Amino acid sequence: MKYIVTTTIFQPSTAIRQFATLPGWKLIVVGDKKTPHDAYIAMENIIYMDPDYQETHYKELSDLIGWNCIQRRNLGYIEAYRRGASIIASVDDDNIPKPGWGESLLLGTPQSAACYTPIHVPVFDPLSATNHKELWHRGYPLDMILQKNDLTVESMIVKPSVQADFWDGDPDVDAISRLTVGPVCAFDDKDFPFCGTVIGPFNSQNTFFTRDSIKDYFVFPHVGRMDDIWGGYYMQAKGHTVIYNKATVVQERNVHNYLVDFSKEVDGYLHNTKLIDAVSKDPEAIRQFIPERAYQALQVYQTLFV
Repeated sequence: MKYIVTTTIFQPSTAIRQFATLPGWKLIVVGDKKTPHDAYIAMENIIYMDPDYQETHYKELSDLIGWNCIQRRNLGYIEAYRRGASIIASVDDDNIPKPGWGESLLLGTPQSAACYTPIHVPVFDPLSATNHKELWHRGYPLDMILQKNDLTVESMIVKPSVQADFWDGDPDVDAISRLTVGPVCAFDDKDFPFCGTVIGPFNSQNTFFTRDSIKDYFVFPHVGRMDDIWGGYYMQAKGHTVIYNKATVVQERNVHNYLVDFSKEVDGYLHNTKLIDAVSKDPEAIRQFIPERAYQALQVYQTLFV
């Protein structure tokens, strides 16, 4: 069985209702204190993890993560694994699946893909390989932006354990881009799939993981909007290959205050370059950049995949 994991504090969205009906997939919704629990308990074809369930089965990790945060989706990853998931998809509740979502999976077997190498910088921006080269992925180091689009490319055979599908509509860019450009994207399918030969950012909003890889992916609590980005850098430093695939959702983004988003991204603006360099040499160097409570949560998380 393949599982989809999401978190939400809202009434069931169009996206959640559609994910719940996809054949061959089972949807896990991880509730929070503010989630309208009765609405999800009443839904068919989903597994709803209410707060009591989370506290009963995953109390130590629950306490370390805390409430009222998207990082509670980590508990859903564990739940999916324990239920025997072969593939785990991580999605956001405002990403509406396109027809064919989840059908073009490239995981676990050798794939031919265009593989990009930045010429002047050590980090690959996946948007550099698309028709929206003027933008950059959330979490990409700001000090590398001016050189990120200088690339070489060659066809290679890769065996990905992570598939990061893209998102039309409101793309996953940082608050600086949203405040200054307000982009709306339509990515060209012909540019996909592709990989980077060096580390690059991916997120948790429309991403697929193999069963064996999910234990190395952690959405870090207590680090603001670098939560899933730093989890991706950590995971790649542990040897996992990411393949980027065409847009399979349209994001109709929940209401955000961009200045609040900016404040939650500052740690990344300041530290992404140093963090990537450090974890590339030793994945556990992530500990230097996060609160001790977050590192403890990572350690507990990794023990729960049994």
